[in-house]
Parts: sequence; structure tokens; C-alpha cells
Amino acid sequence: MSDTDRRIEQLLAALRDDNEALRDHAVASLGQIGPAAIERLINLFADEDRVIREAARQALVQVGADAVAPLLEALRDDEWAVREQAAAALGRLKDERAIAPLIAALKDRDGAVRLAAVEALEKIQDPRAVDGLMEALQDQTVREEAARALKKIPDRRAVDGLLKGLAGGNWVVKRHAAEALGLIGDARAAGGLREALQDEDWLVRRNAAESLARLRDQGAVDALLPLLEDENDMVRETVEGALSSLGWTPPTA
Repeated sequence: MSDTDRRIEQLLAALRDDNEALRDHAVASLGQIGPAAIERLINLFADEDRVIREAARQALVQVGADAVAPLLEALRDDEWAVREQAAAALGRLKDERAIAPLIAALKDRDGAVRLAAVEALEKIQDPRAVDGLMEALQDQTVREEAARALKKIPDRRAVDGLLKGLAGGNWVVKRHAAEALGLIGDARAAGGLREALQDEDWLVRRNAAESLARLRDQGAVDALLPLLEDENDMVRETVEGALSSLGWTPPTA
């Protein structure tokens, strides 16, 4: 066994130590060793201990670009935990080589892998992921995270899917969709956002009001006015700002 191999084995053992500082040191040191440690770190993705799996992932992220190709291979592994950690690491590395494989992973048979793929694409923020993320809005396991990811990648192709999410029954999706539609800035969203001003969730109402202001939707003034009396302080404050930005002023006595 070479000195490097012996050092790698020592550091891998240290990942299991109860001392957090020692584990952190081992992660950093394995990252510095680089390519020689990659295979053994990926092998740890199948470990029963999630702490070990995540420590191995952190070390691979520190290895950098040299880890991308092996991680892409790991994304096709038979073991779900290996695929999950590979997707998470690729998201942190933000290498464009991972975009297409991560989009494919949005249809993985395991929900944890699909979730890791959505979160990875959210970090990379590449428009090529929009179509896949729109399909993921129909996946009950990851639809909330998909809506959040689309908020980070404003793209007009997402409008129809986000409008469906806005009109649906999942309040987290609705919150993200109401915000994302304003960030995208497509006038097609105005009608759905006006309807969302009546939503029972206060943050949906607030986000819809803010988005209508972003759209410069003059036709929203009448729909916004009743919310000046909303039960929620933040909704009222946002509506006041939205109305002001749309040029509305309170009538004088």
C-alpha cells in the first residue's frame, strides 16, 4: 500500500469519528488529495450512516471538476443512496456536463433521487432544465421543490405549468408559483394572479399582489383594493406598495 493509499484509509476512518472537528478535517484533507480518493469516497455513498454519505459527498465537492465524470457514472448506480448523493454533489459542483443527466434523474424510480435532482438543478439554474422541472410539477413527491426551482430560473416556458400550480390545492406550490410568475414577467399570468388575491393563504395573496405590481398590471387595481383591509399586516403593506407602483392614490376627502 502506498503512502497516499494509507493516508486515504486513515482519513476515511476519521469520517466515522465522533469528533466533528476531526471529521471536518478529514473531509477537507480528502478533498485536497483529489482524484486518488474519488472511487473510495463514492463507495461510501452506499454506507448505512447518512452522516458518512454526506461527508463523502462534501469531500467530493472539494475535489472539484475531476469528480464530475465519476459522479455522473454514480448517478446510474443500482443503489438509490448512491444516486441521491451523486445528484446532490453534482448540484454543488454546477458543471454543465451534469445538466442532461440530472434532468433524466427527475424521472428516477426513487423519490429521494428525484428530489436531489430537482435541488441540484435549482442550484445550477440553467434554462435547459425548465421543461423537466415543469413535468416535475406533476410529481407529488417533488412538486413543491420544482416550483421553487422554477422561481430561480425565470423562463416564459414555465408560465402555463406555474399557472396550473397556482390554481391547485398545494399551498407551498401556490406560494412559489405566485412569486415565480412575477419574476418571469409574462402578462399571461395576470388573470391567474388576480384570482390568487382571493386565496385563503396569506402568503399566496401577498406574493400575487407583488407579482401583479411587477407585471405593471393596471387592470389589477380593482382586485387589489379590497386587500387594503386584509386581515394580514404583510398583505396590506404589500398591497399598498403594489397600488402605489401602479399609480393609484387614495381618494382625497
